[in-house]
Amino acid sequence: MLKKSILLGSILLLLTFTGCSQDNGDINSMLSTNEYVLKGLDSKEYIVKKVGKGFTLENSKGKVIIFDIFATWCPPCRASASHLTSLQKKYKDDLVIIGLSIEDNIPNTKLQEFAKKYDAQYILVNSAQNRVLSDAIVKELGLGDRYPIPTMAMYKDSKLINHFVGMVEEEFIESDIKQALGK
Repeated sequence: MLKKSILLGSILLLLTFTGCSQDNGDINSMLSTNEYVLKGLDSKEYIVKKVGKGFTLENSKGKVIIFDIFATWCPPCRASASHLTSLQKKYKDDLVIIGLSIEDNIPNTKLQEFAKKYDAQYILVNSAQNRVLSDAIVKELGLGDRYPIPTMAMYKDSKLINHFVGMVEEEFIESDIKQALGK
C-alpha cells in the first residue's frame, strides 16, 4: 500500500512540474524564445534576437535600434510617427526604427493607412510575434503587464540605451541617438 502511495504521489508531482504543452504546431511555437521573426509591410522578414537583457536586429551591428510599441488608434502614437520618420531620415545609415503594433490581427491595409496618414516612413511590422516581442521588451524594461503606449526602447548592439514612455520630444530621442553613436 505504501509503495502504491509513493508511486502515485511521484506521478502527480511529475505531472505538476511538467505542465501542459502549448504547442500550436505553427512556426511561432518552433522558434526559440530568444528569436523573433517579424514580417514587415515591405514583405521583408526581420529577425530580432534577445541577447542577455537586450534586443538586437540581425545584421545591425553598430546601429541604434528603436522599437516603437504603438497602436494605430493611439493619439500620442500617431503624433510620434512623423518625429520618428524625421530621425530615420536624418540618421538613415546608423538608425533602424521598427514599429510594433500591439493590435492583434490588424490588417496590413490599416497599417498602410496609418503609415500614409501619419507619415510613418520606417519599418512597420505586422506579425503574430509583435505582441510577444513587445511584451518581452516591456518585461525587460520593468514596466509591468499593463504598459502605456507609445513605449520606445532604444538599443545599440543589444545594450539598452534608454526607453521612453508616452509622447516624447524628438530632441530627447535625438540626444540619446547622438550619444550612442558618439556624435
